Amino acid sequence: MLNGIFFVCLSLSLCAAGSSVSCKWMQHKFQQFSKNSLDLIDSMANNSTNTTEGAGVDFPNHLYNVASKASAEDKLRFTVQILEEMVVLFDEDKNNASWVKNTEENFLQIVTQLADGLRSCIGNHSHKKKNRKIQMYFKRLTSHVLEPKDHSAEAWELIRREMKTHLVRADLLASSLLTN
Repeated sequence: MLNGIFFVCLSLSLCAAGSSVSCKWMQHKFQQFSKNSLDLIDSMANNSTNTTEGAGVDFPNHLYNVASKASAEDKLRFTVQILEEMVVLFDEDKNNASWVKNTEENFLQIVTQLADGLRSCIGNHSHKKKNRKIQMYFKRLTSHVLEPKDHSAEAWELIRREMKTHLVRADLLASSLLTN
């Protein structure tokens, strides 16, 4: 009898640990926070900046491909790192940015909550190192886009558009874990 109960508990624990999609935050809050972050970054757009060029720093796109084939936990870890690096990037000098400061603060708060919520779905048992290529990409955005253009409104608009792309891709990656 005791062995049977132990086996059932062990089975349930393994099933829950193996599937991050059972995370209540993912099931109930993720889509709301993701949509809010996309809405806010859209509202930060500078309509007077008509540049069509990209940020000029290529993201190692193969990392998204690798992440899409990874375990649920690794997909979430990848997404969390993208969001955290995004928040750090937005800590740069934004005095010349064209968006309303309050909108940016709301955006960063939502992105932070999104990262925290996703991190809560990963669990405490795994602490892998951050992906160095992702860290270097975000540092290059500062050194190759923001600094050469003196943190101008145009440079921030390039960054905003680049970050919107990452929010969409992160949303798709994390959404792939949701059960219907």
